[in-house]
Amino acid sequence: MSIDTLRDLMPAYAKDISLNLGSLASETVLNDQQKWGCFLASAHAVGFAPVVRAIEAAAGEKLSPEAMTAAKAAAAIMGMNNIYYRSLHLMKNQEYTTIPARLRMNVLANPGVDKMDFELWSTAVSAINGCGACMDAHEGELRKHGVPAAQVQTALRIASVVHAASRIAASETALQG
Repeated sequence: MSIDTLRDLMPAYAKDISLNLGSLASETVLNDQQKWGCFLASAHAVGFAPVVRAIEAAAGEKLSPEAMTAAKAAAAIMGMNNIYYRSLHLMKNQEYTTIPARLRMNVLANPGVDKMDFELWSTAVSAINGCGACMDAHEGELRKHGVPAAQVQTALRIASVVHAASRIAASETALQG
């Protein structure tokens, strides 16, 4: 499976999503590791099997095994952190923000790839999972290290299109079954 295979899963009403998949796969604002890591982390964050398989196949041609693992790790750790920190952010009782999280997050310190690439992937996954606190934290780290806004925006574009493609593919699969 490839991005073209994924594009073929998009029905006529989702032509914009298909076109966006194609243009983002050709995007040059991010290097290949940054771009395909965003695609892969986003696919794993949504978790719809046909989309994960298609993007795994495409990313496998561009990413090292270490980067593949790190992109999946970004989806995994953000899957936990986004729920925890979004909850703290939304709760009125601020006492919870003063209590240590006591959750293991070692991969954040040693992701196995360039730290800013991992931060970019974490930002994309945090957008999918809707955690404003995490998006702000990761975007702040990126900007502090000189990552341009255009690169952050591209990661968010990839996340949004992978999310939309996954939801469309899932709903079309539901109609067939």
